[in-house]
Amino acid sequence: MSKVYEGQLDARGLKVALVLSRFNSFITERLLEGARDALLRHGGDDGNFAIVRTPGAFELPLTVSKLAASGKYDAVIALGAVIR
Repeated sequence: MSKVYEGQLDARGLKVALVLSRFNSFITERLLEGARDALLRHGGDDGNFAIVRTPGAFELPLTVSKLAASGKYDAVIALGAVIR
């Protein structure tokens, strides 16, 4: 029989950094709305969310790395859109 691992969808008490690029903001702003909505529906508190905007998708990895290394957040979510 296979082992099944399931997480619980519970964002209560989590401090979350949402990092999004300004490039293609017509898409990334909607991604932000969806991420915030999902966190709120699972018990997250809007006061525990930090929203960080970068100029483009290129800057996302460094920004996420710095935020994760800070130890201030339980989760860091990167949101970006590269369209050719």
